[in-house]
Amino acid sequence: MNKEVAMHWYYGTPMGWGGFAMMGLTMLLFWGGLAALIVVLLRRPAGIGHDDSATRILEERLARGEIDTEEFERVRKSLRAR
Repeated sequence: MNKEVAMHWYYGTPMGWGGFAMMGLTMLLFWGGLAALIVVLLRRPAGIGHDDSATRILEERLARGEIDTEEFERVRKSLRAR
């Protein structure tokens, strides 16, 4: 058995130290990105979308008497078409 290979197992591999460092960096980026994605998904408000909030505001304006039912229906159809 070659003494150099037996003493230093990392010699003779195609990766060398640079490959192992790159593999470690890639693993950190992967797990960091996965953790960031989980945090973003958990902080997102559930069930509230852009259309829901716009419709809610539209309903409030109708209830206050700022708009009539024809305008309410016209704007609501416009929001649904988006």
